[in-house]
Amino acid sequence: MSLRQMEYLVEVVERESFTRAAEALHVTQSALSHQIKALEREVGGPLLERMTRGVRLTVMGRAYFPHAELAVRSARQARRAALAAGGAHSGELHIATVHAQAIGVLPEVCARWAREHPGVRLVLHEYATTEELAEQMARGVADMALGPPPRDWPGPVTAVGEERMVLVVPHGDPLAARESVRLAELADRPWVRCSLEPVVGGRRWLDLECERAGFTPRTAVRTQHSSTAVRMAAAGVGVLLTAAHELRGLDCASVPTDPPWRRDITVFSRVRLTGAAAEFTTYLRAAGDSGGAGN
Repeated sequence: MSLRQMEYLVEVVERESFTRAAEALHVTQSALSHQIKALEREVGGPLLERMTRGVRLTVMGRAYFPHAELAVRSARQARRAALAAGGAHSGELHIATVHAQAIGVLPEVCARWAREHPGVRLVLHEYATTEELAEQMARGVADMALGPPPRDWPGPVTAVGEERMVLVVPHGDPLAARESVRLAELADRPWVRCSLEPVVGGRRWLDLECERAGFTPRTAVRTQHSSTAVRMAAAGVGVLLTAAHELRGLDCASVPTDPPWRRDITVFSRVRLTGAAAEFTTYLRAAGDSGGAGN
């Protein structure tokens, strides 16, 4: 079996269509079908079930696909790494991250990169949770990942900064004029909760902290995205705990917690970073050192 055949399989599965996959690969549909059938003969059984509308993996295909996907992505990553070994001058850099980092930490860093390295195109892969981010990185989706420290990660992990967590309220809220607020003071307040909240030991971080403060937070609304949660808190729906950098450009008040809460931000990868990836990491670290990750 060849890497090209695996690439064809991955393309068909991702696009759920032989026609769309052939177009993306710039081959004829008959050539694509021939290569998939050849792969199935070598594997020893059908990998795809051809349906009236689209295709799906068979039982054998579901067992085979993750390994083929990793091989294809690793090959692409190896090619990008080889091209970048001489310096960050051309090609692509694939960066995986969670939504909060994509809208908070990355814009200014990406803008600087675009000015100083116009020949290297950035490709962002955004995920909803840190667990999904780590899972996709393990499958080789990107060259590097930006996010909170992953649990039990086997590859390199580099600290590049930290997030400063703050409470979000409307400008007219009594808390808005405070220099800081203890969590115990918020026992009677409704909360805006987000599905992207940090998880520690299988439990939501806010639940753990509120428990230590002697109460269970009362949820007014739960959102899927942190950007939605910020706007809900700014409108007065409830108090929100979020990273300070997510409030840039928004009309709301932020109040530090007492004691201060901070969360580490890291870059992690499957292999040692070189070339463009290593250079981009220095940009992230510089932004963290200047306070970019926490303001």
